[in-house]
Amino acid sequence: MAKFKLSGVNLWYGSFHALKNIDIDISANRITALIGPSGCGKSTLIRILNRMNDLIEGCRTTGEILLDGENICDTDVNLLRKRVGMVFQKPNPFPMSVYDNVAFGPRTHGVKKKSVLDTVVEKALADAAVWNEVKDRLKKSALSLSGGQQQRLCIARALAVSPDVLLMDEPTSALDPISTSKIEDLVTDLKKEYTIVIVTHNMQQATRISDKTAFFLSGEMIEYGETEIIFSTPKDRRCEDYITGRFG
Repeated sequence: MAKFKLSGVNLWYGSFHALKNIDIDISANRITALIGPSGCGKSTLIRILNRMNDLIEGCRTTGEILLDGENICDTDVNLLRKRVGMVFQKPNPFPMSVYDNVAFGPRTHGVKKKSVLDTVVEKALADAAVWNEVKDRLKKSALSLSGGQQQRLCIARALAVSPDVLLMDEPTSALDPISTSKIEDLVTDLKKEYTIVIVTHNMQQATRISDKTAFFLSGEMIEYGETEIIFSTPKDRRCEDYITGRFG
């Protein structure tokens, strides 16, 4: 079943046409990878899924974006971002304690009781596979954690408000191979409960963790399908050239 359904979506930054007539169904409880060369529209696409592009002056979108059958433009943006969490390329913990980072979202949405917050924080950190590493450091600054721990903390922060969807914009590109492997294992595990859309430049990562892959070029979606098929028998020559490293 489609969690997100995009029909005829176009996006402009001023006069620059960044996304061109995108039609894509993003399946629930699957990992969808977006691949393609820099500047092809991958990050722009995931940013429209929680309306982050609303913040950019001169940005306009046409077409229809449905989340569980409802147009996201008719949804309160704060409620939308509660349902559609985001993890960025570089870990960006808030300059506060580990505990307060994870509790920040629930507090914003009205959770005040300490016992409830304690439970939410522990579950989110456990779900993000970082609880055992930080449970004795909850009052310490999040900035004292390693890069890989900070990124898993940011995932925990996104999970703490119980989203339906997790958007990930190159979440491992700033991390070492061991931290990358931990995040990949975590993401694979999280799809049981969440729909995940991940932007990656790493072809091996896309093949390892994603169920479906979309290839973008110059703002167009060139090919979309099961990851195994996209990487073994792509239909479009441009997709094949990109995957085999002949360009991009």
